[in-house]
Amino acid sequence: MKADYARVSTNEQTDSAQLDALKDAGCEQVYQKTGSGKSRQRPELDRMIDSLRVGGVAIVQRLDRLGQSLKGLIELLDGLKQKDVQFISLNESIDSTTAVGRLAFHMIASTAQFERKLISERTRAGLEAVRAPGRIVGSKQTLTSEDIKKAQALMLAPQMTYAEVANIFSCMSPNIE
Repeated sequence: MKADYARVSTNEQTDSAQLDALKDAGCEQVYQKTGSGKSRQRPELDRMIDSLRVGGVAIVQRLDRLGQSLKGLIELLDGLKQKDVQFISLNESIDSTTAVGRLAFHMIASTAQFERKLISERTRAGLEAVRAPGRIVGSKQTLTSEDIKKAQALMLAPQMTYAEVANIFSCMSPNIE
């Protein structure tokens, strides 16, 4: 059996490209999730893994759809290997049944983790530079103190949602709850 896992990070993203690639690979069952790959709670991924039997194949379009830490990816791959389940990442041409595939998996996963750490360090350094004495971080306040008091009062009303209050004051996306 070929089982597949597709994940997007936010509701604004679409998984149609992933689903098309997985369908083209002959996938029989696709488990889908919306949310961060950092989360340890991924019931659809767990369901996919539980559904696979000896000789099965776990397929993803891209490796980063499975997770974002090298440790987590290696643990997942080791778990599949213990179940005698093959792993394929279409985009990276990784096939865990071969030595070259295992090497490619470790190299790509290491590079992805390095890139995330580098981005994090750059972001931290940029924020520290911006937070120099006398500098204010963040966008300018758009609401007056009177507007803030009105908004706080409206948010206490049981019939109002935060999204409705934000929309009234044009200060945030109306998608929030």
